[in-house]
Amino acid sequence: MTPRSTRPARFAAATLALPLLLLAGCTDEGGTNTVAGQAREVADRAYNSGDGRIETLAPDERGEPVELTGRTLTGEDWSSVDHRGGIVVLNVWGSWCPPCVSEMPELEKAWTTLQKRDHKVQFMGVNTGGESPATAAAFLQRTGTSYPSLEDDGGVALIALQEKASTPPTTLVLDTQGRIAARVVGETTAATLTGLVDDVAAKG
Repeated sequence: MTPRSTRPARFAAATLALPLLLLAGCTDEGGTNTVAGQAREVADRAYNSGDGRIETLAPDERGEPVELTGRTLTGEDWSSVDHRGGIVVLNVWGSWCPPCVSEMPELEKAWTTLQKRDHKVQFMGVNTGGESPATAAAFLQRTGTSYPSLEDDGGVALIALQEKASTPPTTLVLDTQGRIAARVVGETTAATLTGLVDDVAAKG
């Protein structure tokens, strides 16, 4: 089923104070009886993200190709340009972002499902929010995320995404020419994401 297309959505703004972000993202240990646990509880209540709305663009409505480069959490150089000819799914995330944490199993499910289909698809996470590569990598390992992710580069990657992913979580689907063909602003599901990729593959 083809996902519903909407008009471009305004981005929601994150309202967390930086100290809470950093403290809540530093550890997963402890409940609300610890300082870190209390900070995470406050962060969960305070964080505002998109509502999961979907934007799809017909081939003749798409902009210039995205040219995203960076270093993965395992130390390899990566460029979206090298994956032209296939579909690229980019997910902007941070372990301090509650909806990012919530959607990780759905993203992994979509990645696993799409690898079995007749599509040439690459998933790449884009870490943001000031996390160290070690913290981000440890989080992905704990959540069982098998696709790679770029380390936080201080916001350079977000500029390369043409101001289409200013608030995590945001997921972008690039067509075979590297153009943004679909976007989910906020938490997504495996069914939504696989449907978007199928749709982009069918339309070119």
